Amino acid sequence: MTDPTMTVAPPRTDAPLITAPIPRDLIPSFDQCAFLLDIDGTLLDMAAKPRDVIVPPGLRESLTELLARTNGALAMVSGRSLEDIDFIFGPEFPAVGGHGAEMRISATSTTVVTHAPPMDISLKRRFAKLAEMSDGILLEDKGYSLALHFRLAPECEEAIYDGVSAIRADLPNAPIEVLPGKFVCEIKHSGFTKATGVTELMTHQPFKGRRPIFLGDDVTDESVFAIMPDMKGLAFSVGRRAQGVNGHFDEPENVRQWLASLLKPI
Repeated sequence: MTDPTMTVAPPRTDAPLITAPIPRDLIPSFDQCAFLLDIDGTLLDMAAKPRDVIVPPGLRESLTELLARTNGALAMVSGRSLEDIDFIFGPEFPAVGGHGAEMRISATSTTVVTHAPPMDISLKRRFAKLAEMSDGILLEDKGYSLALHFRLAPECEEAIYDGVSAIRADLPNAPIEVLPGKFVCEIKHSGFTKATGVTELMTHQPFKGRRPIFLGDDVTDESVFAIMPDMKGLAFSVGRRAQGVNGHFDEPENVRQWLASLLKPI
């Protein structure tokens, strides 16, 4: 069985992505794989404001059933905080939040592993002042990072990054990293990424020993794309044809349809 909304290619970085229909049997059985899913731009369509995203009918049910069929080996891997992920989907899912800053191994676990200290308040204030250049810039404080969303003020993109660069030049030894995304600039502590979060997650049951299947759409997902071959995993990009992935979805709707199709008898 093939899916016309998804394409496949060998995971090479030295050649353009070559596409062809992906066979259903490329995906391992549910007891052998682990689904690792980005949220914004992958599972959900982008929204003007982070909390305005909509979970379409049927998606939560598909994810819940996949969680059950994999015996818990399904996790959200997002730049959002765990609190934000739970606001959208409920606390039923394992998750790597904040680009690897937080982790919850299982839906039943009350333990949250945190890999990042809160960002220095004075440093936050300096970056936060950049939001004052336009009412369309939305400031999001995640504790361990600060995000400047400019989907409502795209004309401010260059000025935001210029401002961030000036602050970083003034503080060359500050342990911070800038993550560019889709209409967002995020400033976080260095030393953790989605890839470090996924690497740790895959050392814990029920993920340990399984073949990871990662879906992501943004620049921040490229660190996970890069480690999938080392884990004998599969990587799929959404919206853009990223290099080094096994396949590509055109948009989140195609991802949702595909996840639902995996639950149907062949």
